[in-house]
Amino acid sequence: MASHELSNAHQVSARQMPSVVIKRSVAISGRKTSVSLEDAFWRGLKEIAHSRHMTLSGIVSDLDSHGDRGNLSSTIRLFVLEYARAAANDVAARSGGLGGGNTAG
Repeated sequence: MASHELSNAHQVSARQMPSVVIKRSVAISGRKTSVSLEDAFWRGLKEIAHSRHMTLSGIVSDLDSHGDRGNLSSTIRLFVLEYARAAANDVAARSGGLGGGNTAG
């Protein structure tokens, strides 16, 4: 796929994904705080929490106590992104790499 095709594919998918920010209240160490994230990040975080048999508040609390990346919303976004990248790398490794192993550009 040519570079302009990738760019066009990205633009189409970006238009299809609304970036609605949702503010939710979560309990961290017994105190309630508000976190604002795009819906896609909330869904991703819920999936990760479910896969780890944790509550949403539990995983956010863990991230808050170990976060050193700035504000909590940013910490959560980076965590979900890193989780998705690791999952994609696992899939690519199991399938022999991206593009069927053809690394020629």
